[in-house]
Parts: sequence; C-alpha cells; structure tokens
Amino acid sequence: MRPPSYKAVVDEYAAAIRSGALPAGTRLPTHRALARERGIALATATRVYAELGAAGLVVGEQGRGTFVRVRSGYDGIEPSRVLPVPRTADLSFNQPLAPDQGDQLRRALRTLASSGDAEALLRQHPPGGHRHDRATVARYLLDRGVDTAPDNVLLTSGAQQALDCVLRTLTRPGDVLAVDALSYPGVKLLATAHGLDLAPVPVTPTGPDLDAFDRLCRSRPVRAVYTIPTVHNPLGWVLDRGQRQRLTALATAHDCTLIEDGTYAFLEASPPPPLHALAPDRTCYVAGLSKNVAPGLRFGFAVLPDRHLRAATTQLRAAAWGAPGLITALATGWLADGTVTRLEARRRADAADRQQLARTALAGLAVTAHPTSYIQWLTLEPHQRPDRVAALLAAEGILISTADAFATGPHHPNAIRLALANPPLPELPAVLGRLRATIESIAP
Repeated sequence: MRPPSYKAVVDEYAAAIRSGALPAGTRLPTHRALARERGIALATATRVYAELGAAGLVVGEQGRGTFVRVRSGYDGIEPSRVLPVPRTADLSFNQPLAPDQGDQLRRALRTLASSGDAEALLRQHPPGGHRHDRATVARYLLDRGVDTAPDNVLLTSGAQQALDCVLRTLTRPGDVLAVDALSYPGVKLLATAHGLDLAPVPVTPTGPDLDAFDRLCRSRPVRAVYTIPTVHNPLGWVLDRGQRQRLTALATAHDCTLIEDGTYAFLEASPPPPLHALAPDRTCYVAGLSKNVAPGLRFGFAVLPDRHLRAATTQLRAAAWGAPGLITALATGWLADGTVTRLEARRRADAADRQQLARTALAGLAVTAHPTSYIQWLTLEPHQRPDRVAALLAAEGILISTADAFATGPHHPNAIRLALANPPLPELPAVLGRLRATIESIAP
C-alpha cells in the first residue's frame, strides 16, 4: 500500500481540526511519531506541520510539542477585531492619543487654510517629497542623532511604507533578510510579500545574539539585517554602544546593509548613538509619526545612503509617490514648531506612568519591558497556552497579541504581548487585574 502523500495528510488533519474531531488544545504526535504512523519521511512530517501551522490550525511550542490551536481569531499576525462581547480594552495595538489632539488638529487646519497657497496642497508632490519638507525632517532627526542631508531623506505614507520602500530597493526575491527571532510583525508581512527568506537571529535578554548573527552571515549570504536597537518591539531592549559597534562591524565585515527601525526610539530619553551615526554609508533608517503623534497621521520617512537614492525614489514613484501634500504640510508644520517634540515628552511620561501601573498589577509574573515604553512581554507558565489565553480574554472583551505574531522562526514562545497605550489611564489597573485573574484561572 502506498504511503499517503504529505498533502493528503495535511488535508486529513485540517478536516479533523475544522470539524472539531481534533479539539483545540490536542497535542499531536511528534514529528518522528507522525512519520512512523504514516510511513513518510521525517522531513515530510515536518512539512505537514509547517503547512498546518501556516494555515493557523496548529502551533509548535519548543520543548512541548505541536498543538491544535484555539481558532478564535483574536491572535496571530492578522487578528480579528470582532469580539463575542462588547469590547472592554484593546491591548493588542498601541494607538496613543492625547486628550487635546483634536483641538490641536483643528488649529493646524485653520492655519493651513489661511496661509500660503492652499491649492499647492492639492498638487502632486515629487516622489519622496519637496526638498524643503525633507529638510524639516532632517533637522528633526538631528535630535535623534541622525545627521543626514535633506536629499537623503524620502517622505512616505507612514513608517511601514518607508520599510517597504527600503526592502524593495535593497532586496530581490530569494534574498536572505536577517531579523530578530522576535520582531515587529510588519517585517514578516513584507518579507512574505517580497519573497524574502527570513533568517531569525536568537535573542537574549539584552539584544540579539551577535555571535549567532556572525555565524549566520558566515553560513548564508545575508543581504540585509532588520533591527530595532532602541526600545525594541516587543522586548523593549536598548542596545548599548558596544553592541551597536559590534553589529555595525559585523554588517561591514559581511557586506550586508543595516535597516534601522527608529519608530519607538523617541521613548528612550537618552539613547546611545543610532546605528546610522556609526555606519551612515551602510544603514537605512526608517521611522514615522504614528506612535509619537497620532496613528492616523500616515507620515513616515526613510534615510538612505547616496547609492540607494535613485532606486528608492523609483520604487516610491512605482508605488504611491510618498506622503500626500496635506499630510506633509501638517506633519512638517508640527515638526518645525516643536509640537512633535512636546508630544514625545508627554508620551514618555505617559508610558512611564502606565508601566508603573502595569508592574504593580502584574507583580510576580514574568514580564519584560522598557520602563518608558507602551509594551510589555509576558511569558506564561507552560500550561497557559497563548491562544487559549487570547480566547478567554476575548470572551471578556479584552484583545491581546500572542507570541506567534512576533516570531520570525518556527518556534513560538509561550508568551503574549500587551500594548498599554489605549485604555484610559484610570481604567488600566482594573483591566490588567482582570487579565491577570483570567490567566491565573487556567489550571495546570
């Protein structure tokens, strides 16, 4: 009798999971046991579980095995926003807004309407923006330690488009992109869209394992490395000067380009120099105003070395040209008059208050966080599976993110990420108290 093809095994398991014959939480056979049961190669058994994992049906937990996932839709890289009960709190995304920002927007729009050539805001800007607007961003970046000429700044519709533009410029399908084993989910989406081979670098409590990164570069042709050196998402670390110097030295030695994401860097009041300051000819810096000003203000920027500018500008022209004129006028006005800098100081203070409340509410749990960030990484006990935690919290109206959204390799930590920016500050302790009670209610 012919052994079943791997597709037949995948289809059989998928049907059993979707029908409920294999309920959520079921531990599946080990890869070796599956291979013996079905008369298939070990590599084929691994491929079966990989396809089931990609379909969101199973999750592999390092050291514990492979389990049928709770298919609630409240976790993963593209979570559902629909809950079975009225929403209590969204701890899955950070969308910070200050109470007076609506009035601030009205004042800014009135100023734009009454000054200069309003029709100019309706005309098409050049790809990457006008030079005077790029100069405003360049001046702002000086305070972040990024010293660049305006011509090396390209304006985009948010940091995600800036990252997309950089990846399109630097890479081709099949190229190897090194990335932390836990990282920003948006880079995973872009890597899939562009056909890139993500190579996860193991993480330590203080940053990526640079010895492992060195070994990776010696064994594979790494084209670029995506990194968040200042207030990492989701682990909150800030690389020290020595780590930054070694990372830039390794990138130089192995001839790969650094992609530095500075989206959350404003939350560290006194960071070490950015990677761009250490290796400006080898670093592309991307950031935006979604976390420090407003999530709906889709304004970002990429800083690129001279040799990549022409290709990056072409990529912007082929995609969406960059930031719209009205958004650019708002953003650069707030950059120039100090509004952004003042908002960043308020965000840091607010984040510090929220972290303090969260540390009190979750005292004794395995939490990793930067003291002035909006993110907490909560490692669960072995019996508290993240998808199960997400489903229970969703039933109480609380949204969270599970570790698989951030894992760039096949192994997903037994953890969840909490985004603290959205609930009103007075309500946050009660929300976190409910979250803790729900997690601790799960029996071993």
